[in-house]
Amino acid sequence: MIANTAFAAALTTFLMVAWLAGELSFLAPYKAGLFHEHGLIIAGAVLMLFLQLCALYYAIARWLFLRETGRKLTHIDRELLTSHGVHEDVPPHLWSTRR
Repeated sequence: MIANTAFAAALTTFLMVAWLAGELSFLAPYKAGLFHEHGLIIAGAVLMLFLQLCALYYAIARWLFLRETGRKLTHIDRELLTSHGVHEDVPPHLWSTRR
């Protein structure tokens, strides 16, 4: 999940930087001076954008894909405790110790 969110954040960051470079094409004659004076600030801003997008996409992915995990695991655990549950399909070392 982390790799997918990092990929989506990198893709979004790349697209935003490319769009912004197209919009700021009138600054092309001054690019050497701008990157010399403000290159670290620009790189820091792009890095912060990437990290914020990673956090946002990770939170969305957790909310979207893991919202009912606890309920599903509780349901499986209860079925393992019954005599006619799904314990035939699950190896004994994964059974719950609560009886």
